[in-house]
Parts: sequence; structure tokens; C-alpha cells
Amino acid sequence: MSVSKKRYALVAVLISLCLGGALFLNGSGRAVNADTEKVYKNIEIFTEVLRQIEKSYVEPQDSHELIYGAIKGMVQNLDPHSSFMTKEEHQELMLETKGSFTGIGVEITVKDDILTVVSPIEGTPAYNAGMKAGDQIIRIEDAKTKDMSLLEAVKKIRGPKGTKVNLTIMRPGEDKPLEFSITRGVIPLISVRHHFLTPEICYLRISNFQSKTSHDLSSALEDLEGTHDIKGLVLDLRNNPGGLLSQAIEVSDLFLDSGLIVSTKGRVSSQDITASAHKNRVSRKYPIIVLINGGTASAAEIMAGALQDNKRGLVLGTRSFGKGSVQTILPLSDGSGLRLTTARYYTPSGKSIQLKGITPDIELTFIPPVDKKDTPDRKFFREEDLEGHMLNEAKDSEPGVETYEETEQDRQVRVLLENDNQVRHAVELLKSWRIFSRIEGDN
Repeated sequence: MSVSKKRYALVAVLISLCLGGALFLNGSGRAVNADTEKVYKNIEIFTEVLRQIEKSYVEPQDSHELIYGAIKGMVQNLDPHSSFMTKEEHQELMLETKGSFTGIGVEITVKDDILTVVSPIEGTPAYNAGMKAGDQIIRIEDAKTKDMSLLEAVKKIRGPKGTKVNLTIMRPGEDKPLEFSITRGVIPLISVRHHFLTPEICYLRISNFQSKTSHDLSSALEDLEGTHDIKGLVLDLRNNPGGLLSQAIEVSDLFLDSGLIVSTKGRVSSQDITASAHKNRVSRKYPIIVLINGGTASAAEIMAGALQDNKRGLVLGTRSFGKGSVQTILPLSDGSGLRLTTARYYTPSGKSIQLKGITPDIELTFIPPVDKKDTPDRKFFREEDLEGHMLNEAKDSEPGVETYEETEQDRQVRVLLENDNQVRHAVELLKSWRIFSRIEGDN
């Protein structure tokens, strides 16, 4: 097919799509023309511009690229989360939802026209390099990110394993831009991590929602509940950028026996979904503290809202990101794809979190750990320090702490509790919960 014929074939597709969107059926089933004249006029302008570019632009242009560029611009103008993907980009996205991709491991969005980090994925090169939620990426290599689409930015940041990408970051509170040189790697998305903080209080972290998250979480809960009598759970959704809506529903269902999880409402009735919880095979009555912050987004906000509104968990931390829209991946005939915002979602109480986010029940800002060398612990003088002190009659030895060999997991728990005031406060709340539940009040 010649370039000219190819061009007009593509334009014909565009016209049919536009006219298809301008038609609807009346009660008798006959097609009714809806503002067709206006659509034709706009298509004429489009083809006129295309013709002038091909005829007069200083350098020859590929008509396929021109059409793709026009589509990208059209979709990009809708909202920050809708995008048109080439065949390669579409295939890469499909691989990502299955569990891995090559890059630096950072979730980004466009906020106030600035490329902004939603959150670095835990354990990835971006996370280890010190990137943080809220960082504004103003330059990728030598390219400024102003007016750069989200997909363009992702394409520039990702690359072969072992290669480096240089990012210039503006961070709130910093006077000068920060420079990062990060080596790309294969990003395995391990979405569920867990361990015990005390013999009875479990810590469970969900870092994102991918195709295997509910399966992995179900296995983790079986392991935990099979070996311990759990009295409390710290569920960490901080810096969780979201993922698959279906997984957020399935994961929430694991902790709920009844009630609404989420509802969605779109322009097309097929996008209207009401998801409710089912009775679980295993009874999970232990109290839950849900940790959120500004990097908690989308599917993670659905879960936090479901547990909060169903009074299944207490939410602690800071207000979440506020992404209350659903994106549907639509495959196109040539292998390309359309990521399109098709619905808004609502928490069980009917609240939209768009822009507002989830407000925690207990507001508590994360406080970075302070170097202990600068803040020495005060040593209290105790009875045991007095010379000639009496021994406890119930013991036949000097008081003291029993020594043991610290395992790597013990060390990780100790460091987490020492350095993370939000986790520490959650554990204190769960301990208090148990104490207060044993106190008999006046009837």
C-alpha cells in the first residue's frame, strides 16, 4: 500500500470511530445522527493539517507516526491516567501485571503538570537509591520532563538490566535539585511480606496489587494462622501505588465476612460494579491496624476504605494519594492498547476518594529516625544498681536480661520497631486493645 493510501486508510478509521461515537439508537432501533456535521468538520481540519504537514513540513514525516502522535495527544488530554500504548508498550504492561519488569522500580504520575513519584517499590534500585514519594522528576538524562507524557517518561526511565539512568529530582524541603544515577535491574514485584513483631502481633506488608497478590496473601495467612494464635495484625499499605482492581477486591474479601467492598460507576453500564464480601472459611476476628500515607494509592485506597468503612480495621498514618478512578486496558486491532479511565470508584459508605484520599482514624506523621549518637539514651539509676541490694525472693540469681543469639529476622523486626514510629504506635495500640478488652466496665 502506498503512503498516500495508507494515510487515508488510517484517516478513514478515525472517521468511522468518531462517527461511531456520534451515533446512538432511538427507541425503534434506527440509527440517529448526533451532531454529525460537527464531527465531519473536525475530521476535515484534521486531514487538512495532516495534508499540509506531509506537503510542506521541512522534513518528510511518516504518516503512521503522525496518526499515532495525534491519538496519543487526544488521549493524553483526557486525564493523567489515560494513555495510548504502542504494541511494545502494551506488551510490557501485560508482563508487568504478571510480576516483573526491567527498570528502576518507581511508580510515577503527573501531578499539577509535573512528573511526580507516587512511591518507589520496596527493595528496588529506586528505593535503595533513596527516592521518595512526592519527589518531582524534572529531568531524565538531558531531557526536561515538562510536557512529557507519562508513557514517554516510563519509556525513558526503563531500559536493559545493568544500564544506568540519570534523574534530576526536586524534593520538597530541599533548596537544590538532587541528582540520582540509578542502575536498572529486573524488578520482581514481591507483593506480600510478613513476619511477627511480637509472639502474638503480626506485620503484613502489601507493596502492590498484581495478578498473584490474593493467592500469595492467602498462603501467607494460612502459614501465620497455622503456627500462631494471632492477637493483632499491622497491615502496611504505605507507598503501595495500587494495581489491579480485582486483586484489591479479593484481598479485602480475605478480611471481611460481609458488607460492601467497593462500587464503581462509569458512563457505560458494564462499568458499574458492586463488589461484596463473602463468608470466609477461616474466622479472622483479630483487630487490624492499617497503615497508609501519601504514597497509598488506587487499589490500596480501595482496601483501606473497605476495612475502615466496615469497621474491620483502624486506619493510622497520613492522608492517602487520592486516586479514585478505574482504568481499563483495551487491546486494539494492531496490537496497540488503550489505557482508558472508564469509571470512578466509591468506598462502602459511598464516598469518592478522588483528590480527597482516605483520611486516617488516627493522624500520625512518619518521623525519620534520629542518629542515636546525637541523642544518647538517659540511664536511670535503679534499685539493682545499689551496692548490696537484696535479691528478689522469687529468683535465685541477679536480675538481668537473658541473652540469646539474634537471627536476621529478629534484627529486621528490631530495626523496624526502632526506626518506624508508625509501626511502633500500631503495636502499642494493639497491645492496649487487648488490655482494654479485659477490663470490665460498669454495667
